[in-house]
Amino acid sequence: MLGKTSAGALMTVIFVAALLGGPATSAFAAKLTLSPSSGVAGDTVSVSATGFGARTSGQLTFGSAKLAGFKTNGRGGFGSTFAVPSGFSGTVTMTAIARTTAATAAFDVRVPAPPPPPTPTPPPSTGIWKPSPTTTWQIQLAGSVAQNVVAQMYDIDGFDNSASVVSSLKAKGSRVVCYISAGSYEDWRPDAAQFPAAVLGKSNGWAGERWLDIRRLDLLAPVIRARMDMCKAKGFDAVDPDNVDGYTNSTGFPLSAADQLAYNRFLADAAHARGLSVGLKNDIDQIAQLVPSFDFAVNEQCFEYAECDTLTPFVTAGKAVFNIEYQGNAATFCPASRSMGFRSVKKTLSLDAFRETCW
Repeated sequence: MLGKTSAGALMTVIFVAALLGGPATSAFAAKLTLSPSSGVAGDTVSVSATGFGARTSGQLTFGSAKLAGFKTNGRGGFGSTFAVPSGFSGTVTMTAIARTTAATAAFDVRVPAPPPPPTPTPPPSTGIWKPSPTTTWQIQLAGSVAQNVVAQMYDIDGFDNSASVVSSLKAKGSRVVCYISAGSYEDWRPDAAQFPAAVLGKSNGWAGERWLDIRRLDLLAPVIRARMDMCKAKGFDAVDPDNVDGYTNSTGFPLSAADQLAYNRFLADAAHARGLSVGLKNDIDQIAQLVPSFDFAVNEQCFEYAECDTLTPFVTAGKAVFNIEYQGNAATFCPASRSMGFRSVKKTLSLDAFRETCW
């Protein structure tokens, strides 16, 4: 678009009436005025003129381009508009000729700046909520959820809590994470009968729990997907799948690191397919390989066992690290937690409502 110019900047060129190529024959000075006096091809320019003979016909030219004709009024003036022709640049002479009188004015044709490059189209949003590294949180897996805890995120048992509990927490402005065990059998769960005997291994040290043969995705995948469907149906925002480092334990099966990587990536993909974010629970030896697949980390006791440096790939990737400590004084590990960019809490082993925070 053409920029506006002030009246003071209006360019007026006065040319003494003369026969083009010959001596002047008029007693008056002809004046041609252009407004504006500069622009780009296609801009509309107003032309006004005085000092021509009364009621005479003439021709306008722009450089070598012939424009429309004109006819003066009874006072020897006229007004018109034209569009700046293409193919010109720099200073171009505009000429008005009527019989023996001519006037010119200069017009500066600017070359328009190239258009800015198009803004890259952002990738489509996945619509999956992901906690920020500064998200405050609470984890409670025992007892009725204490909903008066100030936390932006609650990590609660997916089976033990109804959709109404999830809805109530979300109505208070919190996001809610669905805790499930993905690597162990729990004999009290309502879907316990869905686990074939072939996938049940040794006890993992907790009453009623046994390690699972994570190599048998053909048998486990339907059960785990159903658990995530439950999380989705209840309105949870994310999943916290526990016991996903069986390959480092005595499970009763010859599980390898590759088996664990494949299973944990299956869990991440299954969660994302349902619009849920997913946290990596412990499995500290495979963090570097699994950071791209998981949206945050949930760790237990990294300060107690001096393992916290293994979690820095999540911090580097801009992903939250939620840490739980059961032993020690919070005042001792909290300064290190804050400096590392973690969200650490002191909890009891029962994971009831008690909480001390490091933020």
